[in-house]
Amino acid sequence: MATSLPTLTDIVESVSADSDAALLLAKQVAAQLSLPLREKSLNTAQIQVSTDLVSLHIPELGNPVNIDFATGKYDHRRKFGGGRGQPLARAVGLKKGQTPTIIDATAGFARDAFVLASLGCDVSMLEQSGIMSLLIYQAINRGNENDVISEITKRLSITHCNAIDYLNELTSMPDVIYLDPMYPSRDKSALVKKEMQLLHQLIGPDLDSEELLSIARKKALKRVVVKRPKGADYVGMQKPSVSITSKNTRYDIYPTF
Repeated sequence: MATSLPTLTDIVESVSADSDAALLLAKQVAAQLSLPLREKSLNTAQIQVSTDLVSLHIPELGNPVNIDFATGKYDHRRKFGGGRGQPLARAVGLKKGQTPTIIDATAGFARDAFVLASLGCDVSMLEQSGIMSLLIYQAINRGNENDVISEITKRLSITHCNAIDYLNELTSMPDVIYLDPMYPSRDKSALVKKEMQLLHQLIGPDLDSEELLSIARKKALKRVVVKRPKGADYVGMQKPSVSITSKNTRYDIYPTF
């Protein structure tokens, strides 16, 4: 059975605006998340809103986290990721004359979805965290106003939902369903990346990946792709028909039923 969505107020206490100009957007965000509007604080978990950016601040993780498709890792992967020859593109079946429609059922920080959209795919993202969904939604809106990447972000959409519930009710099938389940660090003494720490706090442990894979295989028209660390077990011990590997990552490809 699918797990329920996490309660936002268990993690984030309030929303703040960093200026009077950002106040209207901050009020909209606060209403959307059913959170109070407060003064900016460095000591509490808070959604911090500026005129052009929505960020999540969790004190123990340091600087606020946001999603900006025009900068950083997103921009680097768009420019230097390897085009349609990179492992991710080959895994979803991108080739000359074939540009699949994709549901990314575990959007996270939307990095892979953005790469696939930059290669021409229409990507519908699903995300069970309302906060992550909000960050992605705001990033898409900003991207749509940026002449450099607007043609990419217009291929992206985000739905806040439980992916299992969504796929169970799906009637318009995509060519590919893409899954990147939460994977805990095997080395508990090692520092987990800041973004992974954040996802663990927002989403919690992975309890549904086996069920999600089984449902996805009934809904995708062509294939299901599961992203895993290179040495990780197969999801639910379901062996893929083939895998494509890169230095640290493995893409397991499953046929549909």
